Amino acid sequence: MSVQNVTTPANKIGEPQELNITNYVLIGISFCTITAIVLLGVLWLRKYRSLERIIQDLRGVGAMIHAQPPESPHTSTSTNLQRQEEEALDPRLQMQKTKSVSKSLWKPPQQGPRFTKADLTLLQLIKAGKEGVFYKARMIRGTCKGHSLFTCKISKEGVSRKRVEMEVSIMRKLVHHKNILQLLDWNSAEEPYVLIMECVSFGTLRSFLQAHRDTLCVDIELQNLFTIASYHIALALEHLRSKMVVHCDLALRNIMVNRFPMEVKLAEFGLARDLTRMRSRRSSCKKRFGERVPLRWYPPEYFRNNYYGFKGDVWAFGIVLWEMQTFGTLPYPNLETSEEVVYYISAGHRNIDPEGCRPEILQIMKDCWLEPYTSRPSFADIVRILDNILENDADYVDVDNQRLLGPVSHESLHSEPLSRFQD
Repeated sequence: MSVQNVTTPANKIGEPQELNITNYVLIGISFCTITAIVLLGVLWLRKYRSLERIIQDLRGVGAMIHAQPPESPHTSTSTNLQRQEEEALDPRLQMQKTKSVSKSLWKPPQQGPRFTKADLTLLQLIKAGKEGVFYKARMIRGTCKGHSLFTCKISKEGVSRKRVEMEVSIMRKLVHHKNILQLLDWNSAEEPYVLIMECVSFGTLRSFLQAHRDTLCVDIELQNLFTIASYHIALALEHLRSKMVVHCDLALRNIMVNRFPMEVKLAEFGLARDLTRMRSRRSSCKKRFGERVPLRWYPPEYFRNNYYGFKGDVWAFGIVLWEMQTFGTLPYPNLETSEEVVYYISAGHRNIDPEGCRPEILQIMKDCWLEPYTSRPSFADIVRILDNILENDADYVDVDNQRLLGPVSHESLHSEPLSRFQD
């Protein structure tokens, strides 16, 4: 009996010890859990505030600053210091700014359509191409950047938004040039896509020459007028070359006339390529799947090697000179099918010499059609040659010409328009 009484108190003493250890473990686990939750909450709060600052900056802190009343110098200084400290603590804010700036350089800044086709009044058809239709138009209400009349291009069904945005980016890259049709506005957000460009008085150069053929044929200065127009077209193409842009659709129908022969403007950049955005020059000039190209204006290297570069535009410039001399006649008029045209050009045949063409222009024409393409002149060479021809023309004047009011200078040939071809 004495043994049992000794054992029983020992067991009762051990049970409270085991219970105390379990409580300590549970308390420790709870403390660690609470601490972890608090730390995660603090980290989440800091992350949330950082993201909130980034979102506020991207939504236009600049616009908010302009909307606020002017602050004192002390307030603006403290605000700038606070922003600098925030950017230093959060480098992701600066990274977001850099990315947004770099994207804006490549993508057109238009976020939504500022106008649609329904906002336009179409006045006159200028030309219908394979990818779009050109009209002389105006806005139903108001103007487009101060222009009451303008030229608009409405894309046809099937033309992708990506192609229209590429055309817009190329025209914006070319900036302002007196011999390139200037882009005023565009809508690439919804179909039909619309481009608004500066207005021209006489439509395409091809239709102009055909409409005024009888008047031009009896003009004793016809070849001089053609030379001046050729000079200004070459200036536009030299500008494209300086911007690393290949036109790929150079033809008389894609040159607009505001005043002949001084104000002729290169247009239609739907097939143009910006070589600075391509992986390689050769890949940029290859035909895209399903793309239709004007074969009668394309060089032999395109048919043999599927290649079109800057010297391809030089070849097409020679075709434009031939078109001008023949008042808009279709190149290779005796050939009917595309297969015949490709075989004829690849075999080394050329357009026949146009009647009445001055020898200097005929020589430029033939130089533009040389093979291999590396032997063709550059547009800088062509501009220099045409400039010399115009300078020589200014030295020899027909004194019986009643239209001359005084001595003719080289500058007047580049700036004085013919009154009968003005509005």
